[in-house]
Amino acid sequence: MLSLYATDCRHLISRLYPLRRGGFGLWQNTGRCFQLPSHLRSWLTDPSSLTARLNQLGGKPISVHIVQQGWGRPSLSEANTLGIAPHSACLVREVILRGPQQQPWVFARSLFPATSLKGPLKHLRHLGRRPLGGYLFSHAQLGRSALQLALLPPTGLVPEALQGSSALWGRRSVFTLHNKKLLVSEIFLPAFEHTLTRTD
Repeated sequence: MLSLYATDCRHLISRLYPLRRGGFGLWQNTGRCFQLPSHLRSWLTDPSSLTARLNQLGGKPISVHIVQQGWGRPSLSEANTLGIAPHSACLVREVILRGPQQQPWVFARSLFPATSLKGPLKHLRHLGRRPLGGYLFSHAQLGRSALQLALLPPTGLVPEALQGSSALWGRRSVFTLHNKKLLVSEIFLPAFEHTLTRTD
């Protein structure tokens, strides 16, 4: 079960952020983040491949449902994290990673600056339903920044049908491959939390 502290944090953040925001908020480095729920702690802080862990948990490869993919602009927070100008063009890819029985486990938002989609990474424009993590972690030279964590209020970034009225835990980091950067944010959905607490 969630600790009383974590539950209070969910309600507090939902009250403090009643308006729709144009970006992911309250991201903090893992060392500065407030108390994490015990059932999600290892999932939020593990730097290894999330795709591989989800495959192991579900007993088979996860499926990828594309919510949207197209050219857009990063939020100010995302631009600062990537070290690019807020007006920079990015390919924005939003997907749902589904476990057994098509349970929606993770909402993932990936930003590929246009400058990163040249040369050896240009094919990432056409990932389709292949998980990004499976590709990234197949490269020994992959670099990754420290993880940032957040408890995210319902802001319209995660589809309302998936998030409902609850705040959700997420993590994000910048990956570097062939000297190109991309930002990946992964939000753990209620169905995933239910799976974890049911199997504890």
